[in-house]
Amino acid sequence: MSCGEPHETDCSEVLDHLYEFLDSEMPDIDRDKFQHHFEECSPCLEKYGLEQAVKKLVKRCCGHDDVPADLRAKVMGRIDLIRSGQTVPEHDVTATAPES
Repeated sequence: MSCGEPHETDCSEVLDHLYEFLDSEMPDIDRDKFQHHFEECSPCLEKYGLEQAVKKLVKRCCGHDDVPADLRAKVMGRIDLIRSGQTVPEHDVTATAPES
């Protein structure tokens, strides 16, 4: 997605890292770049607002459920693979292995 206007930070970069911004998981200098981008790019600001609303809704509706430790470990492992740039398996890594 792009608004068609030139920006210091490209729309695709902002949208690729939107959840890092939402979760405050990026350095302050990058947060400042993204905040500046949202101030001048209404399509990205709209997407940000939508994702922020969904995140709040999920937290409100599902935020009290305990996540099984093994599922959390599998999901965190997959996130680590993605962040490190490694190939992520096509199969569902959260599925339990068939019993022999």
